[in-house]
Amino acid sequence: MREPARRGTGIELPGHSAPAAGFEVPLEMLAACHLRVESQCATLLRLVPHVAAHGADEPAREAAAAVLRYFDTAAVHHHADEEVDLFPALIESMAGSDAVCLRELVGALTADHRELERRWRGLRRALEALANGHGATLAADEVQAFVQRYQEHIAREEAELLPMAARLLSDAELDRIGLAMRARRGAVERALSSNR
Repeated sequence: MREPARRGTGIELPGHSAPAAGFEVPLEMLAACHLRVESQCATLLRLVPHVAAHGADEPAREAAAAVLRYFDTAAVHHHADEEVDLFPALIESMAGSDAVCLRELVGALTADHRELERRWRGLRRALEALANGHGATLAADEVQAFVQRYQEHIAREEAELLPMAARLLSDAELDRIGLAMRARRGAVERALSSNR
């Protein structure tokens, strides 16, 4: 049996006490991203009654724009971090073992990503109109369904996926995942700076 990864064992999953975790501790960074997703979801929930009462006023437009920026960039990177780097690394770590449960977990989480992305596309249109001052409605049931689905998804990742990754992945594999996460975001940062 492989010894658990040493680096990163100071994490308190699912309590993630370090929301500013960096690429050198990729599991903590993924957990910290969950806190940011929850914060954006809380903003969405608060936005529904605000828009109903005040319409597309400046605070509503600013909040909608911030939620759009987050889910159009950071959330996309987060899903890619898991699907492109973490999930395959976990499956590879189980080579030669019975990885049926792990494959089912990864499959379910990937399906969750597609469902969250589908729900986001619907919400995105309303938020974009709101951010531009052209819309003054935000469907409470759509927001609630999106937030609830994210809450369930995060709970499963924190209860099952991240602790398993901390236990199964070597320091070298965690380093590789952290570098891939950095590169994914660096490519975006370079593109943004070249457009200035």
